[in-house]
Amino acid sequence: MNLLSINNLSKAYGTKVLFKNISFGINYGEKVALVAKNGSGKSTLFKILKGKEIADEGEVVFRRDITVGFLDQDFVFNEELTIQQLIDTADNKFVKSIREYDAAIKESETSSSDKSADRLEEALNQMNLNDAWDYEKNIVEILTRLEIKNTSQVIKTLSGGQKKRVALALTLINKPNLIIMDEPTNHLDIDMIEWLENYLQDGSLSILLVTHDRYFLDEVCEKIIEIDNHELYEYTGNFDYYIEKKAEREQIKSAEIDKAQNLYRREVVWVRKMPKARTVKSKSRVDAFYEIEKRAKQKRAEKRIELTVKMQRMGSKVVELHKITKSYPNKNILTEPFTYTFIPGEKIGLVGKNGVGKTTLLNIIQGKEEVDTGKVQLGDTIVFGYYSQGGLKINNDKRVLEIVRDIAEHIPLANGASLSASQLLTRFNFPPNVQHSFAHTLSGGEKRRLYLLTVLMKNPNFLILDEPTNDLDILTLQTLEDFLEEFKGCVLIVSHDRYFIDRLVDHTFVMEGNGEIKDFPGNYTEYRNWKSEKKDQKEDGERERKIVEEKVETKAVEKVVSETPAKKLSYKVQRELEELEKEIPALEEKKKKLEHDLSTSVSDYDKVKELSAQIKQVSDSLEVKSMRWMEIQEEM
Repeated sequence: MNLLSINNLSKAYGTKVLFKNISFGINYGEKVALVAKNGSGKSTLFKILKGKEIADEGEVVFRRDITVGFLDQDFVFNEELTIQQLIDTADNKFVKSIREYDAAIKESETSSSDKSADRLEEALNQMNLNDAWDYEKNIVEILTRLEIKNTSQVIKTLSGGQKKRVALALTLINKPNLIIMDEPTNHLDIDMIEWLENYLQDGSLSILLVTHDRYFLDEVCEKIIEIDNHELYEYTGNFDYYIEKKAEREQIKSAEIDKAQNLYRREVVWVRKMPKARTVKSKSRVDAFYEIEKRAKQKRAEKRIELTVKMQRMGSKVVELHKITKSYPNKNILTEPFTYTFIPGEKIGLVGKNGVGKTTLLNIIQGKEEVDTGKVQLGDTIVFGYYSQGGLKINNDKRVLEIVRDIAEHIPLANGASLSASQLLTRFNFPPNVQHSFAHTLSGGEKRRLYLLTVLMKNPNFLILDEPTNDLDILTLQTLEDFLEEFKGCVLIVSHDRYFIDRLVDHTFVMEGNGEIKDFPGNYTEYRNWKSEKKDQKEDGERERKIVEEKVETKAVEKVVSETPAKKLSYKVQRELEELEKEIPALEEKKKKLEHDLSTSVSDYDKVKELSAQIKQVSDSLEVKSMRWMEIQEEM
């Protein structure tokens, strides 16, 4: 069943073409990832799907009878409402079913007409059809998993990360038939991401998402579509399969361009020498020449960014933390004294839930925040390069080239050479036309890439990267990973991107919110596996302990029973017990039959009332007889 069809869609802003004549569809149960380099039109495509932008050509067709949920990067709420008010004002099939059911119940209490019975029957059918019985339970589960604890908070008081989680919660609570998500993992900690992966794996969900998180992509999606050089390509398989097939496609295309260019060079000589009086044969050759020229001038695959900036010399002393602690009036960040000596060249991951104090620790290491106790000592040669979550604070009315020139006109490289600001921007995939554009025209991902460039321009020898993967495209991420692997200085990374952090780090600082930092000798996945094994061992130990305790308890009870003489019941009580043991099962069977009759008689109001009264009478009798049976058991 097709839920979404995109047919021959095109979009351009002036001379900048984003995509041209792209077509694809989403079927029921399909989970599709959209990938492309920053500035290729991913977010614009999502805006077209939502109706916020108009395509130049083509059409977007949603199936009529479905609901669509959108999770934007830039979400807009009524800032004056509370989280609970946003939930209560949701207008979805679940809320409508519940409201109609409540109204039908109230009407049936005051009216026994056929119309009232029909309304109740229809309301019950809609509750079952929409699976609305567990709606409230589903809300609680999603809010709990996303750590939205206080729903009375006003939206304008929330941080950007909290607003993102509220937007995600509202999207999932509505249970749309098709979910369209733009970077859903941004601002989520790793535990939340892993829960979201499991949630989205539900076979009844259909998904189109943009993500740079390669583990998340592999866990959730079975199909990848890519916008590259204005065209769309489809790959059925995981991320590794996509990379393999993309490389094959680019290799074939490059060979075709080489062949066309060789042919073009020969044909251009013929065209220039060709006499003005053209025969039919020569005209056809001229037409073929223009087609060859078009193929010869195709763009090749974009080159990867070259990150080769110079690193300041690093001495033997880097950063030393001596028994540091840090707390705030209402929050304990680090209550257990922490000591660590950084050594040149090491790469460390820092993981923990949102709000445990990771950014505070980064600021302490840089000397931006004071510790309560202990001491922080920095080496004389240390130059920090800090890539923060907040991003680059830039003047949007400045041109891209001006922003870079404000930092430096020339940038030294590791090989002793230097680059001009324009040359460095070109290496970072900012072509001349973009360099002379104003900053406000850049996409979110392009701004993050520009920010990364400005951090590296300062030639740091200690890189601190706080969520560096947010909004960066996969091409840039792969280049950044390659650069960091070869980087000779220190690197400290905070990231929810498990692929990124697993590939790079030697060991991991773990902050679990208990005021302690654990130094684990491995990457994040190794830490999770170790923690899982430890949990399994603990559970196995608990099970063994309980089995032993139960055996000891059973033997003790058996001993007491065997040593305690049974009390003999009177003849009258013995007969009463025998009758109860016959009556109780009969009453239970009668109650079950009445409940079945009630479930099949919702259309007959009088019958419903009669059966309900009988069920109550049987239940009361069953409770009395069961209590009496237990009293007799205690006398024995």
